[in-house]
Amino acid sequence: MLSMYPAVFYKNELGGYTVIFPDLKYAITEGKDEFEAMEMAVDCLAGFLYTSSIDEEEIPKPSDLQEINLQEFLKDKDVNIKEAFKTLVSVEVEEYSKSHFKKSVRKTLTIPAWLDKEARKAKINFSKTLQEALLKKLHQ
Repeated sequence: MLSMYPAVFYKNELGGYTVIFPDLKYAITEGKDEFEAMEMAVDCLAGFLYTSSIDEEEIPKPSDLQEINLQEFLKDKDVNIKEAFKTLVSVEVEEYSKSHFKKSVRKTLTIPAWLDKEARKAKINFSKTLQEALLKKLHQ
């Protein structure tokens, strides 16, 4: 079944795009440009819906795209509203999960603030880097 959720894309301080799903708690990702941000948004949406389903968590219904006010949604962020947009992101979760992950889990981790700042400045994809590091560590 195709799932579609509204997402807000905005240019971040590093020149890439941050993506937030207003309806899905903790669902945020980023990409170095609009294309990569959309790819990451699809992955984020699929991962969120897939893990929520497996964990038997209630999955919220998507909001109407037209009801999302960018000005209001981004008021607490230091972003140029002219470089922000909203769009629907869609994914067929079952098919996506077969080819991209068996079961994703959300992890909260803590890193020093200076390391976060430097990694963002270097445009490092945190999820990808953590996965690569874990795979390397496991296969040593």
